[in-house]
Amino acid sequence: MAGAEEMNKYRSPLVSRYASKEMSYNFSDKKKFITWRKLWIFLAKAEKALGLPITDAQIAEMESHAEDIDFAMAAEEERKLRHDVMAHVHTFAHCCPTAAPIIHLGATSCYVGDNTDLIALCDGFNILLPKAFIRLMELSNFDVKHTVPLSSSLYRPAQLTTVGKRACLWLQDLVMDVRNLERARDDLRFRGVKGTTGTQASFLQLFQGDRDKVEELDKMVTEMAGFKKAYLVTGQTYSRKVDIDGLSTLASLGASVHKICTDIRLLANLKEIEEPFEKEQIGSSAMPYKRNPMRAERCCSLARHLIALMADPLQTASVQWLERTLDDSANRRISLPESFLTADIILSTLQNITEGLVVYPKVIERHIRHELPFMATENIIMAIVKAGGNRQECHEKIRVLSQEAAAVVKQEGGDNDLLARIQRDPYFAPILGQLDALLDPKTFIGRAPQQVKTFLAEEVRPLLEPYKANMDVKVELVL
Repeated sequence: MAGAEEMNKYRSPLVSRYASKEMSYNFSDKKKFITWRKLWIFLAKAEKALGLPITDAQIAEMESHAEDIDFAMAAEEERKLRHDVMAHVHTFAHCCPTAAPIIHLGATSCYVGDNTDLIALCDGFNILLPKAFIRLMELSNFDVKHTVPLSSSLYRPAQLTTVGKRACLWLQDLVMDVRNLERARDDLRFRGVKGTTGTQASFLQLFQGDRDKVEELDKMVTEMAGFKKAYLVTGQTYSRKVDIDGLSTLASLGASVHKICTDIRLLANLKEIEEPFEKEQIGSSAMPYKRNPMRAERCCSLARHLIALMADPLQTASVQWLERTLDDSANRRISLPESFLTADIILSTLQNITEGLVVYPKVIERHIRHELPFMATENIIMAIVKAGGNRQECHEKIRVLSQEAAAVVKQEGGDNDLLARIQRDPYFAPILGQLDALLDPKTFIGRAPQQVKTFLAEEVRPLLEPYKANMDVKVELVL
């Protein structure tokens, strides 16, 4: 709970209200500045190993103070110097007087800034991916897979489908998102040790023109930081197209979740499916009967923010002058963390929705009864033809009866009585005994059950299998 003083300041709802502790910490000042110090230690260790006059005592001193950051001193230094990296170099040097001469040796600000961002992006993907996989698992195990609802075309009643088939449409989008998240994470490289404008000139001077040592320095620091590769070519910064690649996968995830939650909101309005609703939850301050789909609404709201953030890295990358311009800095301080925080929130909220979705089969059956007679007309025509009737004549009779039944529904507010009209008309006497079979909803769903089974077996199960050991929940795909 925030103190009274904190209530006098704007606080981002992304952190104060929604995001997980893990993702909040991933983009925190504490993690960022600890990572800066670790990167300075990696650099010193590699420089020492390659022959620069750096002592074990200096490195030990830096390691002993890697996490005890005097944030007040750093803030005061930045106020004076107007430079965040140098403020922390001075703050680190203050508690490491022996190592002070070699901290940040040969490096530029982007050595700590960009490399730390890349570490945060990689860690951010690693926080998101298990949550995305669990969402796949929950939807894969969604109950009542063979309940038969109306499908929709242009939000008008179309043919019938199954709840499982509809969930697979959601799943298919999430499967693509998970693969994109994995690819974006695995494609990340380290900026590495590239110097002021990416030429490594300062390090070439430090090693007296020994190009092999400069190359080895880059490799050693990259490995210490946990990356397999570094970008071979950079300017002062790594290419800002890397940010586009990463954030585009998050924006795409936002679009998927928005679509899923919009569907749930539409179905909630029809009273066919509802998200969990707590015993003491209030849906409206004025209308006590309301059961608003507030979690799905939150996902849609935040997903729009996530999608909108995609414009930032696109514009930033497009206006980077030559080797770098500093107008990317303030924007990236906001757009990178907010994208990951927002993606984290919508996945966590989607978990709350998917693990407690409630389906109301009786409501679905009632909706089908209202529409199925119209949908069954083609089957009835075919049955009449098989019994020796004329297709065109039958079509005209059903057209007239359908219009009459539609008038009862639309003008009188009554039920669809097309079936009763057909039963009363002597013309249809030859097929009256077939009507129950002709109106069986399961004959209208095509290959939906088989499609669900095949999709889960061939697309979802192989994707989930490698992650089973790292999940807190058991993966059982109900086919």
